[in-house]
Amino acid sequence: MAELQGAEKQRYVANLFSRISGRYDLMNDLMTLGMHRRWKKQTAELASQGQNGMAIDVSCGTGDIAIELAFKPNIEHTVGLDLLNEMVTTADTKAKAAHKSTSITMMTGDALSLPFSNDSFACATAGFSLRNMPSIEKAVSEMIRVIKPGGRVVILELSPMDRGIKSVLFRPIFHGIVPLIGRLVAGDRSAYSYLPKSVDYFYEATHLAEMLSALGLEKVQFKRLGFGTVAMHCGVKSNA
Repeated sequence: MAELQGAEKQRYVANLFSRISGRYDLMNDLMTLGMHRRWKKQTAELASQGQNGMAIDVSCGTGDIAIELAFKPNIEHTVGLDLLNEMVTTADTKAKAAHKSTSITMMTGDALSLPFSNDSFACATAGFSLRNMPSIEKAVSEMIRVIKPGGRVVILELSPMDRGIKSVLFRPIFHGIVPLIGRLVAGDRSAYSYLPKSVDYFYEATHLAEMLSALGLEKVQFKRLGFGTVAMHCGVKSNA
């Protein structure tokens, strides 16, 4: 199912994440040994650095990056947007627990058609969601559209690994143990079989950087995290 495209992929992914929303945070902790929390902090830090105004986290899931953005003193307000009500409800609860409910708006919405005018935000982020989009190019284009000239887009995403010793070591874990944990913890082996496979169909980090540049971002760069299993990409919207 990882090879699905367009509306069919959107329906499949929406159903999948609806099923696992209650165990989403716990599974992320187990799969990354808690490292995803540090990576999300780094994503918010990089996105907001030198920026002033509003921020948006696209396909925000349970709201971790949006909440991190809300803690940045130069960010006036943060929007966390996700297609699924279940994720938005959880994100809103977490924002209230962090005492940030007045500085964050959690809302349902489609990443391929953001309900905001051009140049509305200082920065935009997407964490572990881009590879699940029906159209990666459209999702990134929308993020670029809604940020101001000089604003920053930061994408945190799992990345296919080059063939080599790391791939030999990590691939059996990702494709074997993760689905097993998914069955035991989330009660959904099929969902956590899809997630590793979705990485195989996603852009390698260098190719994703090239795509971001082709879509109009400048100063595109990336760094690898998690022994090369994760990449954080960053680009700036042209002032032209």
